[in-house]
Amino acid sequence: MRKDKRKLFTAILAGFMALVMLLGLVAMIAPVVSAAPTESSSEIKKDLDVLKEKQQQILDEISGLESQISANMDDMEEVVLKKNLIDQEIFLLTEQVTNINAQITAYSALIADKQQQFEEAQAELEDMKQRNKYRLRAMEKNTFTSYWSVVFQADSFLDMLDRIKMIQEIQAADRAMIAEFRAASDAVAAAKKELEAEKASMEQTRQELADAQLDLEGKREEADAILTELVAKGQAYEELVEDAESRKHELSQEIDQVQDRYDEAKRYEQLLQNQHQGGSGNTSGNITPSGTWLVPINYTYFSSPYGNRWHPVYGGYRFHYGVDLAAPQGTPIYASRSGRVTNASYNSSAGYHVNIDHGDGYTSVYMHMTHYIVSYGQQVTAGQIIGYCGSTGASTGPHLHFGIYLNGSSVNPALYIPI
Repeated sequence: MRKDKRKLFTAILAGFMALVMLLGLVAMIAPVVSAAPTESSSEIKKDLDVLKEKQQQILDEISGLESQISANMDDMEEVVLKKNLIDQEIFLLTEQVTNINAQITAYSALIADKQQQFEEAQAELEDMKQRNKYRLRAMEKNTFTSYWSVVFQADSFLDMLDRIKMIQEIQAADRAMIAEFRAASDAVAAAKKELEAEKASMEQTRQELADAQLDLEGKREEADAILTELVAKGQAYEELVEDAESRKHELSQEIDQVQDRYDEAKRYEQLLQNQHQGGSGNTSGNITPSGTWLVPINYTYFSSPYGNRWHPVYGGYRFHYGVDLAAPQGTPIYASRSGRVTNASYNSSAGYHVNIDHGDGYTSVYMHMTHYIVSYGQQVTAGQIIGYCGSTGASTGPHLHFGIYLNGSSVNPALYIPI
């Protein structure tokens, strides 16, 4: 009896264990079946290949755009170099015109002086002529000095000769003096004429220089226009690159998602294959400041702020160590504060520029001038003209780049001057 009960218990226990194993197998297979992919891995692989091909096309597109950007940068550098040469030629012409203007002014002063000398000589000459006339008339009226009185009233022949000789000497002296003054007057007139000829020649030279300067200004405007066009083209290329990068990013995300689907399909197919082969499969994975600052230029508008920005010439985001104040070419530029000029020179980026040390840790910088009129070491006062607004260096139009540095570090000029 006890033996039969043991057999019955053993049978019940075996049945229970078989049921537990069956439920475990069902539980293991059920999630896989419920999560079965709707596409095969080969179908998903085709989609993945198409997406990767599109990705490669975008990469080729970006590479081509980058080559165009590089070529465009080369063109911009060439134009900037051309602008630099034109800027220097214009600067030299400006100095020559200034020098010739000074010479013309000096010649004008000399001509005025010669005119005064000529007028004085003419007046003296006229006076001498008048005095000679008066003397002759007096000699005619005075019986003592007339020729007839000399002839008829002389005491003797020798006395007559003495009288005639005296009259001749007086007349000769008058004629000599008149001739001397006439020669002096003619010499002054000749000198004046020569000075006027020199002045006329300089006026012609100045006009020729002005025409050459005007021609160079036209060439610089053409270079500015080309540079502006190249900058716009560069920006368009950069925008195309940004768009391509954005599409590449979106496509990469899509590829990752499709790759996950593909991996899940491959795992599912592998599981089914293992089950078909009697294997267990792998189900572990799932599928301010010191002092007062003056505004340095009477600007038209505030064209570029301090800080990170897209560079208008070289492209790319770069830090802008100042503010740009747009103004017509030739607008005077003033020292924002008093100080000593520590730099007045030219380079390809800043063009003609001036640095002023204000003596209290602050330094101000003025760039892209047509030319400056101060020199190294010169003391300047606040509001003094130091140069004129231009577009020299790496610039696409007339403006003043104004920067402020404190102990060698740049600060935002908008904190010091009203903009």
